[in-house]
Amino acid sequence: MGNAYCVMCGCVDQASIGVVEKWGRFDRLAEPGFQFFNPFAGECLAGILSTRINSLDVKIETKTKDNVFVQLHCSIQYRVIKQNADDAFYELQNPQEQIQSYVFDVVRAHVPKMTLDELFEQKSDVAQAVLEELEKVMGAYGYNIEHILMVDIIPDASVRKAMNEINAAQRMQLANVYKGEAEKILLVKKAEAEAEAKYLGGVGVARQRQAITDGLRENILNFSNKVEGTSSKEVMDLIMVTQYFDTIKDLGNNSKNTTVFIPHGPGHVRDIGDQIRNGMMEAASAQVSVE
Repeated sequence: MGNAYCVMCGCVDQASIGVVEKWGRFDRLAEPGFQFFNPFAGECLAGILSTRINSLDVKIETKTKDNVFVQLHCSIQYRVIKQNADDAFYELQNPQEQIQSYVFDVVRAHVPKMTLDELFEQKSDVAQAVLEELEKVMGAYGYNIEHILMVDIIPDASVRKAMNEINAAQRMQLANVYKGEAEKILLVKKAEAEAEAKYLGGVGVARQRQAITDGLRENILNFSNKVEGTSSKEVMDLIMVTQYFDTIKDLGNNSKNTTVFIPHGPGHVRDIGDQIRNGMMEAASAQVSVE
C-alpha cells in the first residue's frame, strides 16, 4: 500500500505512523519523529499511514416497509489503530470501498423492515446497527470506527409533497374544529344575551306600565278632588285624549318613522279609552278575587 522509500533516514509526521520493511517483509512500525534506516540491511520505509480521524460520506438509496424509496446520507468517522497499523497497511487495498460496501449491506437489511415514519423516529437504531457491524469487521483490518452519523433521510419528492399535503389537511381540519367550537360558543353567548335582554326588556315594560297605571290613578284622584262635579270616567277620557294627541305629535316629529296609518276621530278615541278602562277594571277585579 504505497511506495517504499529506500533511504538512510526519514521523518514521520505527527499523527502518522510509518511502516518499515526489511527485505520486503514487514519489520516494525515507525513512530512520529526522525527515523534511521539501514538500506544495506534491507530496511526501507514502505509507507506512512495517518492516524487522524477520517470521514467518509455514503449515500444509500433503499426502500422502506411501506414501499417508499428514500435516500440516506451517512457519515462514517474512522481512524487507523496505531498498534494494528500493519494490518491496515497490508490487508485492505481500498478501505473506503470496503466500509461503503458494509454500510450498504447493513442499511438495506434494516430499512426495509421499517415504515417511513419509523425510519425517521429510529434512525439512531440504524446507525447503531451499522456501527456494530463495521466495528466487528473493520477492527480485524486495523481500523476503528469512531462514529456513525445518519445525516439525512430524503424521501422521493412526490412523497414529500404528499406528506406535506396530509399534514396541511390535518392542521386545516383541526383549525376548522376550533373555529366551529368558537362559533358555537359565540352563538350560545349571543342567544343568552338576547334572552337576558328580552327578559330585562319585559321587566322594564311591566314596570313602565305599572308606573303609568299608578300615575293615571293618582292623576284621576287629584283631578276629582280639585274639580267638583267630575267623575272618574270623564277624567279618564280627558287623559286618554291628551295621551292620544301626544302620540300623534311624537310620530309626526320623528323623521325616522315610516308611514303609519292610525284610525283618527272622536269615535276611535272613545273606543281606545273604553278598551283601556275595561282592561284596568278587569285587572282590578282579578286582583280582588285573588286576595
